[in-house]
Amino acid sequence: MTRNAKDKNCLPKIVTSLPGPKAKALIAKDKQYISSSYTRGAPVVAHRAYGAMIEDPDGNRFLDFSAGIAVNSTGHCHPNVVQAITEQASNLIHMSGTDFYYEPQIRLAETLARIAPGKSPKKIFFCNSGTEAIEASMKLARYYTKRPRFIAFQGAFHGRTFGGMSLSCSKVVHKKYFAPLLGQIDHIPYANCTRCMYNLTYPKCEMHCVRIIEEYYFKHVIPPEEVAAIVVEAIQGEGGYVVPPPEFHQSLKKLAEKYKILYVVDEVQSGMGRTGKMFAIEHWGIEPDILASAKGIASGLPLGAIIARADVMNWEPGTHASTFGGNPVACAAANATIQLLESELMDNAKKMGDILIKAFRQLMKKYTVIGDVRGHGLMIGIEFVKDRRTMEQDPKLRDAVVDEAYKYGLILLGCGYNTLRLCPPLVVNREQCEFVIETITRCLETLVLPVKHQ
Repeated sequence: MTRNAKDKNCLPKIVTSLPGPKAKALIAKDKQYISSSYTRGAPVVAHRAYGAMIEDPDGNRFLDFSAGIAVNSTGHCHPNVVQAITEQASNLIHMSGTDFYYEPQIRLAETLARIAPGKSPKKIFFCNSGTEAIEASMKLARYYTKRPRFIAFQGAFHGRTFGGMSLSCSKVVHKKYFAPLLGQIDHIPYANCTRCMYNLTYPKCEMHCVRIIEEYYFKHVIPPEEVAAIVVEAIQGEGGYVVPPPEFHQSLKKLAEKYKILYVVDEVQSGMGRTGKMFAIEHWGIEPDILASAKGIASGLPLGAIIARADVMNWEPGTHASTFGGNPVACAAANATIQLLESELMDNAKKMGDILIKAFRQLMKKYTVIGDVRGHGLMIGIEFVKDRRTMEQDPKLRDAVVDEAYKYGLILLGCGYNTLRLCPPLVVNREQCEFVIETITRCLETLVLPVKHQ
């Protein structure tokens, strides 16, 4: 595997109290000048980074299992990506692709059309972020269908602009005091078989969560002929890394086709090789009508894209545009990123993910506070509960594990109400994965008592 030369220092090393004096000074200044709306977890101040490692200004070294919220797909400062950025920046930094032409954007569009799920011809729209990709998807869906409504899901997170926020149904804090939001959006339960909103058990439920849309909602709540799109995450991200069962997307797509509703798949967090496939929806064998991508697409540079069937992306010039979307430098980084994903990193994501999932499912036998371990590749959720029999959620334990792991130099994030997410750079190696397994085990040994019998 291609790695940064500095990856010989691939494990944490803590040399000061945490945070160190230089980090403390920067955090204090941050508090004085930066918006209080930012959510901050562990007090990690990044000074420089390489591979899956981050060093702070005091010389402490951390293993990053957050990847900048699943963004640094090829790791921090991968030399191939750095070279692509440097070369492009020395030639052309900006020339808005909505008014002019340049090769990096055209080449990236051609590549995305090739790697997108399904055999239909594709066209690409570029933007700057995941939530912009969702906004563009909503606009395109309304433009194509001439319909006003959307169906979204409980637990969903689609961004923080008004369209993305209106589709989301994850946390109250995302919406509080921002009303009125967009209307004509109906939220229904996602296929979370660990916590079924209908108190049914898979597979005896026979995909009740999909059948009820037609059997109840389309008869009493939602006129199907007014629905432009069903907007769904392939795997729910902020909602708790929820992996739906094999029939879910297939059944939902079939329903959408029956009523000529577009199927919009949000792959902002789950895409770009993270699950061991380029896009997570490939695990279900589905071709979306519109696919939203961002985060890991350019290894840390701001870039988003929607990939749509060519016959769907038929809007006229001037309908939608972006000054910075598809920036030449970001496109160059994305082209280098995809090359790395295809040549080695998707395979590594699957291999390392299998190691982690197997280990944490084994750890469930010792700790009943682990209610579920789920995921594909390096998109893994570990759900913490007070009691596995009742599945009562335990967000305090999840947060305590995040805090305790920080002391050992491991950077983690939560998601959902009580789930720990593992979303490292796709360059992580076996030694780093073993460190994570050992560290989380040590955290549980410190915080809870194991059980002798399950």
